[in-house]
Amino acid sequence: SLSAGLDLPGRFLFATLTLMTLIAILVFIEEAVYIYRKIPSSKRSIIIWINAAAPVISTTSCIGMWVPRSTMFTDFTAGILFAIVIHKFLMMMIKECGGQKVLLRQFENGRFTISTGPCCCCCLCLPRVPITRQTLFWLKLGTFQFAVFRPVLVFLSIVLWTNGNYVLYNSSPKGPALWISCFISALTLFALWAVGIMFRKVRILLKCKNIIPKFALYQFIVILNQLQTTIINILAAQKIIPCAPPLSSTARGSYIAQQLLIMEMFLITVISRVVYRRKYHDLEPPECAAEEPGDKQQPP
Repeated sequence: SLSAGLDLPGRFLFATLTLMTLIAILVFIEEAVYIYRKIPSSKRSIIIWINAAAPVISTTSCIGMWVPRSTMFTDFTAGILFAIVIHKFLMMMIKECGGQKVLLRQFENGRFTISTGPCCCCCLCLPRVPITRQTLFWLKLGTFQFAVFRPVLVFLSIVLWTNGNYVLYNSSPKGPALWISCFISALTLFALWAVGIMFRKVRILLKCKNIIPKFALYQFIVILNQLQTTIINILAAQKIIPCAPPLSSTARGSYIAQQLLIMEMFLITVISRVVYRRKYHDLEPPECAAEEPGDKQQPP
């Protein structure tokens, strides 16, 4: 068994990481109760979903650490939640502006800057798009498509994996793993692009609602859960991370990624509790900031 193959430092590490996961879950439950009692119902579920990202990723990583054969399912579960949270974060920014109607009225003559990351940060020649109901629809569609298609692709991957056709670390163009991963990566970039466009527009307006640290936490979850894990898995697949019997290179890389995620998501959970703990009256539509420089300022 796994515990029988661990030495004393290994058991202490596993116990410590498991304790950190349990604390993260308790912190989230306490925060969810606070949000349910203090936050208006229109924003309650969105904020709970966003706060759930870090503790759920920590939990799935802990399960994958203790039960190595469940890694495929735990990674995909965290990926599905991650896709939903991206869409919820965009909707939270709209809700914090007072809703779609208030946002359109506030930025009546404003424009979205679409030359932003991660897709078009170098394309400075792109025109600025007027802020209309249609452009808001396309931004919401940009994140909603990821929340819909990623679970479908995850389900397809699991079906192929159970049939032996899907190998997680197989980069051969003849296998489905490479094509599914490329398609998911493209969907992810479009979803992150939509969130980046919206954040760039409302960051000054929502500065009094701590939108900048909230966005920073969201970015950390994106980088750590996606980029960090992908880099570690690539290094393990290329044998750059050496094997340590009885663990192969890929298994050891998976352990390293999971253990890092547990510690990182624990810190993000604790910090999120501080950032998102707002009083009821602090969540009313703000009038404490003007539009982004360059747009015509509208009266409140």
